[in-house]
Amino acid sequence: MIKVNIKPLSVNCAWQGKRFKTPAYKTYEKAVLLMLPKRIELPEPPFALKLEFGFSSKLADIDNGVKPFVDILQKKYGINDKDIYHL
Repeated sequence: MIKVNIKPLSVNCAWQGKRFKTPAYKTYEKAVLLMLPKRIELPEPPFALKLEFGFSSKLADIDNGVKPFVDILQKKYGINDKDIYHL
């Protein structure tokens, strides 16, 4: 298990319009990339991924932190999120 202690970033805070990363997302991405181990041993796809988030607001959507974090995992480890079958 890998633990990354960082506040999840909502999708609304991650993207400007449809295509451009916000400065908050760039900061979040850099922090998460530095916290993740350089290499991990991955099984063959399909993957199961367990994520646990702590939200500071009861109004936060349950999936707010998922997409930005999974995108960073893809960048770091070269996986494809279409291969995640259990979340």
